[in-house]
Formats: sequence, structure tokens, C-alpha cells
Amino acid sequence: MKTARRMEAIRPSATIAMNMKARELKAAGKDVLSFAVGEPDFPTPDNVLEAAKRAMDEGQTKYTPEAGTVELREAICEATRRDLGLSYEPTNVIVSNGAKHSLMNIAEVMLDEGDEIIIFSPYWVTYPVQAEFAGAKPVFIETRGEDDFQPDLAQIRAAVTDRTVAILLNSPCNPTGAVYAPETIEGIAQIAVEKDLTIISDEIYKHIIFGDAKHLSPAQVSDEARARTLIVDGVAKTYAMTGWRIGWIIGDPAFIKRASALQGQSTSNPNSIAQAATIEALLGPQDSVGEMTAEFERRRDYVMERLAEIRGVTCATPRGAFYAFPNVSEHYGRTLDGRKIGGSLDLAEYLLEKALISLVPGEAFGAEDYIRISFATSMEALDMGLTRLKDALA
Repeated sequence: MKTARRMEAIRPSATIAMNMKARELKAAGKDVLSFAVGEPDFPTPDNVLEAAKRAMDEGQTKYTPEAGTVELREAICEATRRDLGLSYEPTNVIVSNGAKHSLMNIAEVMLDEGDEIIIFSPYWVTYPVQAEFAGAKPVFIETRGEDDFQPDLAQIRAAVTDRTVAILLNSPCNPTGAVYAPETIEGIAQIAVEKDLTIISDEIYKHIIFGDAKHLSPAQVSDEARARTLIVDGVAKTYAMTGWRIGWIIGDPAFIKRASALQGQSTSNPNSIAQAATIEALLGPQDSVGEMTAEFERRRDYVMERLAEIRGVTCATPRGAFYAFPNVSEHYGRTLDGRKIGGSLDLAEYLLEKALISLVPGEAFGAEDYIRISFATSMEALDMGLTRLKDALA
């Protein structure tokens, strides 16, 4: 059966693929520990569950406006005022089936064949795939662990051409846990204003931030930057609602109107019950967010302590999200248990088969020297997994 040429740009998600391999081994009776998936291991808060039940009891089971209910879009605006100090109207917001869907809407509405979009590597695996599907060319700016994965402004400026239409950033960052410094965000905003570029700011991890790190959205830098920033956010990470599939874009009303038209001809509205639950997540008690973040920070500290004990492994300290991204390239070229380790995929496969731990190879994120470890799991699992990692790399 014929498939479109553009489908060649669609590659399976490496994170999902590694998790599936781990599940297959588990099904075969193997004691596999998975650190591959970026999903909080906490339950959705009770008040959010109760809001969903009320919505069902009240019959909120019909179609909603394609961009989401007015009530939810107003709640998103209220939460944005609280969190970022920025005022928006419901016409600035479209609600979609998760932040990934929001990003795909942006790619399809914004990008033409031959356009260029600047992406910082390491990057979330989906960013370049979506850009290429829309016919655009991802232009990568490499960041390094020794610089805490902060983008270099001179490199960004040098990468801009007459085909560049946008800069995509993710802070806190998946996979590195980096939180971009205020001067970095301000510099990116200045470049975007000077060069008439859109900033796509994926802020899905903005509440999961550690120590004295502070989240700064490009939209907070200046009125000019705000006018050209599309904020992408959702409830998956902050409220442990990955399966509820609610995300959104905040931005220019004309762009939002185009995205709504696209969504109306593709998925229509997001799930009505999930929309009602999201209102409660955003405007109800926020205690669970602080509790979850404190536990992630405790795990972060433990992971960093244990990684420091492992031969040939270095790791920049993550300032947010729930990932460690250690450099393991010192082990490339070794032969471990009869397997030649040529790169991150070889190492990840060896660790899965030999140590029964599932990690994501850095090549999936455009960073061959690294592997990603999710610490969105129990301390017991982290203890066992890091012991296995140390033994396997001895």
C-alpha cells in the first residue's frame, strides 16, 4: 500500500522503543529496571480525579470548541498570570492532545518546505522529526556538558540565515536537565527580535526546578519578545497526568486561529473530561507539585552521588526536569562481556542485556557521547539500577 514520501521523516521514538524492549524482557521473566521513560511515578492528585468524576456525572461528555473550552482557556490564562506574571486572553490559547500535539500543530502551521528552524542539541527526540515532516530543515546548535548545556549566543546568531523562521528551546531541558540562564534566554530573545524570528518555548518542565535555579520564559523578557513567542505547556509532568493528554499553545491570536482551524480538521477538540480535570489541576491546591519536585530533587542528589562513583562517567548537575545525562564516551572502544562498544546504542543494548537496566542512548538526542537516565522512579529502583550500572562498567 502506498505511503507518502514525507513519512520517511517519521522515525520511531527511541525512548518508547527502549521501554518496549524492557517490557518484553520483563514479560519473559527478567528483572529489568527501566529508566527510559519520562513519566512521573506519582499518581494524579485526588482533587483532579474527583474533578474528572464530577465532569462525567454532570454529563460533560459532548464535543467542546475545537480550541478547548472557554473555561479551560481562562484557567490557563489565570495560571500563566500566577506563574509568569503575563496576561493573556482565551483567544491567545489553543488546547490540544498533549504538548507533543501542540508542537506538531506549530510545525504544520508555521513551517514551509525549505524553512530552517534552530534546535539546541541535545534535544528531545521529537523536535527534528516534526520539523522534517513539515518539510523544514533542523539546524542544530551543539551544547556541552562542561558548559552545563548552555547554548552559545554567538553560535545561534551565526546560524541564522534568510531561511530561518524560528528558534526552538526547552528549559528545563529534556534530556539534560539544564535550566537556561537568564542571560541566555534574554540573548535568544534579542536575536529573535533583531532577526524577526519566532521563539517556540517548550516549558513543560517549568515547575520541576531545583535549588536556586529560576525559570524564565522568553515571553517575560520584553513586549517585543512576547509578541513573537509561542509558549508550549501542559499538565503531563507537573501534575502526573501523562495519560490525560492535555497540552496547549499560548501566543499570537492570528496564529492560534490558524492552529485551531488545523485542529478542527484533524483531531477536533481534546478530551472533554480531561479538560475539566485540567481546570482543577491548574487552579486547585498546588501542594502536590512542591512535594513531587522535592522528591525529584532528593533523587537527583542521590543519582549524582552514585554516578560520581562510576568509572569513566561524568555528569553535569541537572537543575530541573527528572533526568541525568551522563557522558559515558570513555567506555567507547571497550569490549564488555564479549561485546564491542562503539557508541551509545551499543552501550545501551549491552546494559539492557547484561545488567537488565533500560536507558536511552544519547544518539537519540543528537548527543552520541551520553546516555539518559530518568530518575522518575523509586529510590529502591535507583539504588539497584546504579549498582548494576557500576558493576557493568567496572
